[in-house]
Amino acid sequence: MDLAEIPVAELGEADAAAELARLAELMQAADRAYYLADDPEISDADYDALRRRNLAIEARFPDLKRVDSPTDTIGVKPVETFNKVQHAKPMLSLDNAFSETDMVDFVQRVRRFLGLDESASVALTAEPKIDGLALSLTYQAGRLIRAATRGDGKIGEDVTANARTIATIPAQLQGEDWPERIEIRGEIYMSQEDFAALNARETEAGRKIYANPRNAAAGSLRQLDASITKARQLSFFAYAWGETSRDFANSQYAAVQAFKRWGFAVNPHFTRHETLAALLAVYQDILARRSGLGYDIDGVVYKVDRLDWQERLGFVSRAPRWAIAYKFPAEQAITRLEAIDIQVGRTGTLTPVARLKPITVGGVVVSNASLHNEDEIARKDVRVGDQVLIQRAGDVIPQILGVVDADRADRAAPYMMPQTCPECGSPAVRERDEKGSEDVRRRCTGGLTCPAQSIERLKHFVSRQAFDIEGLGAKQIELFYEKGVVTAPQHIFQLEARIAAARLSPLAEWEGFGAQSATKLHEAITARRRISFARFLIALGIRHIGQTMAETLARSYLSWQGFYTALAQASQSEEGRLCVLEDLLAIDGVGDRAAHALINFFHNQQNRDMLTELLAEIQIEDAVKPQENHVFSGKTLVFTGGLEKMSRDEAKARATRLGAKVSSSVSSKTDYVIAGVGGGSKLKKAESLGITRLSEADWLAMLDA
Repeated sequence: MDLAEIPVAELGEADAAAELARLAELMQAADRAYYLADDPEISDADYDALRRRNLAIEARFPDLKRVDSPTDTIGVKPVETFNKVQHAKPMLSLDNAFSETDMVDFVQRVRRFLGLDESASVALTAEPKIDGLALSLTYQAGRLIRAATRGDGKIGEDVTANARTIATIPAQLQGEDWPERIEIRGEIYMSQEDFAALNARETEAGRKIYANPRNAAAGSLRQLDASITKARQLSFFAYAWGETSRDFANSQYAAVQAFKRWGFAVNPHFTRHETLAALLAVYQDILARRSGLGYDIDGVVYKVDRLDWQERLGFVSRAPRWAIAYKFPAEQAITRLEAIDIQVGRTGTLTPVARLKPITVGGVVVSNASLHNEDEIARKDVRVGDQVLIQRAGDVIPQILGVVDADRADRAAPYMMPQTCPECGSPAVRERDEKGSEDVRRRCTGGLTCPAQSIERLKHFVSRQAFDIEGLGAKQIELFYEKGVVTAPQHIFQLEARIAAARLSPLAEWEGFGAQSATKLHEAITARRRISFARFLIALGIRHIGQTMAETLARSYLSWQGFYTALAQASQSEEGRLCVLEDLLAIDGVGDRAAHALINFFHNQQNRDMLTELLAEIQIEDAVKPQENHVFSGKTLVFTGGLEKMSRDEAKARATRLGAKVSSSVSSKTDYVIAGVGGGSKLKKAESLGITRLSEADWLAMLDA
């Protein structure tokens, strides 16, 4: 079976790591095409399905989460042609369902989190998922004062002038019951009829046509000339809200009805249902109506109706727990495999990539797909020149399902994976774990001497989730590395001095720069000499330490100095190593692989030498201290047994919001153990250590203290 076809529940650790690497590559490329070029390589439905598999693997193997995990991001940074807008509340994405089983699981998760029994009704709203562009509209005293794209979820682009040209966006709210200030959110889209007319005009004018209505809507809204936007006939459906000066509804259904009263267009197929059977029937009904709607949709969005329940459910990663998108299926196609290239990743993994004869599937051009590893190539017997079946739906997008002309006489010889790194010539080997099992990945042994790894580590260091240095991207890193002026992280902050020491011309005189761009880059580097604890930890590129893990560690240790001192202890003796390991594993969410990766990183003398130089150039800001005016602030809590008033997940979330640390195990550093029904071994250990025990009633009383 193709690795990509193996269910997440059946993946081993080695296979899971290889799959995460492949998925990250595909999703990052898709993000750039989708958000920056308005010319996506894959559809929204396909992208969301890809993300779903990535998220499921991370949930099963949290220690394998990559530092560049695409599940922690929403979109990409906005381009520079519009003013930036900071969203008062992040514009998040949605988790996805692809089957009725997924929908059943979603409803059950909601029940478990809220502590509801099977007899309790859980009403949800349902509406078509528009395949368009998310937009935020801010109204003050009923008047539209700003419109912004989603951007990366936190910062978008100001497109107010363009939004004012769209007929279905009211300049003044109707009625009188709207809040003094409110942010309405929804989707910009283009009808299929208007899309066809636009492409006809573009063809006649000899210009590039748009691949689909979503592309056309995004490109039209982001025109610098608002008159072009007006001519494109865009439309808007309102379905959500962000910042508001006061509450205006107690349910999702009532809120959307309020939007309608205020003059917004809302989807006519928006409904509310109280049974799972009705929710599933809505999906089939909308799927059947899809072709006749006149605009593109790619699924059905379901939301918990009660807003107080939405508040309790909260959010996880980049999505709310109280909503889900049930996506429609996609298509398959056959094309030719023209070549197999090898890409060397930041950790030295050699990944074979299939270069395909470009083919349009569902309006999107597919031209490449990962082949995962040499075992999968051999198992499928995929060879250059073969006709291959491509699938762009479900768990993997795009995915090579197999060869369709394997019986032809003129097939090429079986593909052989290179035994040396194509970047540096070092041996490329397959490692073995403690049990002797061979890793499916082949890795370059060159380490920092390998240009691909050094360059990729530096690219990661300046990436958006790390130092995020404006104007210092992949192209500039490659140039500076080639010139020999930036070959390690600390060199970035010594750039001017290293250029001078290398007897090179000042940066302002380099091709592609100039006085202004050179000054801006130096200023951008200077502006990043202060960085948060979590972002710095992400920037170091330690395996298994992603954004979530870095933030967890920052909240636990608060100061970089305290963290570094603790980790340095591990390199002094075996006793120190075991002590630090115990402390790390006591942190809720830190697993064995991540803990060992941290200890091994700081044990390496080369890494410590690099940090000594780097820390002389920068300043690391302490993490935000937890709330200090609550009894649980700064305390370490352990929950054991079953709670009756709220689920364990909800209890942990509330404790964290109060500034507490939630641990999965009891130790001498534990302050309180909250014991529900059937406390078990954790409760016995707490009693033996003399740790304060709280009942669920005690816990709830102290929450409100």
